Amino acid sequence: MKAIVCKQFGPPSSLVLEDIESPKPAEKEVLVQVKACGVNFPDTLIIQGLYQFKPELPFTPGSDIAGVVKEVGIKIKHVKPGDEVFGFVMHGGYAEEVVVPGNACFLKPSEMEFPVAASFMMAYGTSYHALKDRGRLKEGETLLVLGASGGVGLAAVELGKLMGAKVIAAASSTEKLELCKEYGADEVINYDTEDLKARIKELTDGKGVNVVYDPVGGRYSEPAIRGVAWEGRYLVVGFAAGDIPKIPLNLALLKGCAIVGVFWGSFAMKTPDKNMQNTMQLMQWYGAGKLKPHIHKIYPLAEASKALEDIMNRTVKGKAVIQCS
Repeated sequence: MKAIVCKQFGPPSSLVLEDIESPKPAEKEVLVQVKACGVNFPDTLIIQGLYQFKPELPFTPGSDIAGVVKEVGIKIKHVKPGDEVFGFVMHGGYAEEVVVPGNACFLKPSEMEFPVAASFMMAYGTSYHALKDRGRLKEGETLLVLGASGGVGLAAVELGKLMGAKVIAAASSTEKLELCKEYGADEVINYDTEDLKARIKELTDGKGVNVVYDPVGGRYSEPAIRGVAWEGRYLVVGFAAGDIPKIPLNLALLKGCAIVGVFWGSFAMKTPDKNMQNTMQLMQWYGAGKLKPHIHKIYPLAEASKALEDIMNRTVKGKAVIQCS
């Protein structure tokens, strides 16, 4: 089978397209012919050796997959060869075939196209886990989403609105913020041209926001946490800006707020039953037409490096997807 291979940690240009041996599923695994794989910001870190874990070289990046079941392990009962599925792997998705853990492989709704299914799991799974389980977002509260036009950010905007919050979307351009408005943002902040802390205060009448969803990090994190309301929750989702901020902990004391880590991948692997419940809720909302993943562009497998470069250059709005077979 053809696969994108990372032989040494480095930039996207160091990746190669090669023919490698097809994998075989273990007893609790599913072999999937990959039709599409979502491109996520952590992929750009994994190939550079900058993520929380480093796969053994050589490896194939890619986590969010959708495709057709080719073979199942002997203990797999919920899917069978020929079924259309979507799922999540730690790596291996940028390939024509991949082995998926049985508890991370789900039947795909027939009306959901493969690129959409491959855009769903990480973005919506992360954002729903963050807002529901970690942020305890309540109806009527105010949610601030940083990096709001990206894959997880746009999902957070959409879900926050669906959960009954007032949503403030922050991004770096007028074009990106217009997309956020289409997805339900009540107010917007251009943090490249506006003072983030001052605008939060203005938009909340000085009260601050109840929940901050931050997949960006860098220079935006401290002004965002300074804009948190009393007993607010600041969700640490990622560091797309490249820098891990050092937050003055006296801010948590003064605001009585919580700084909460969000690592959906570990949540999904450690508590698959809870993740399944979240996934079923997300699928119900999708089936009811309440969720609509935004596909920025579909790239052929041979152009996986270009997709990753576009993510790193912050030109992607919503989700980039690789067509694998």
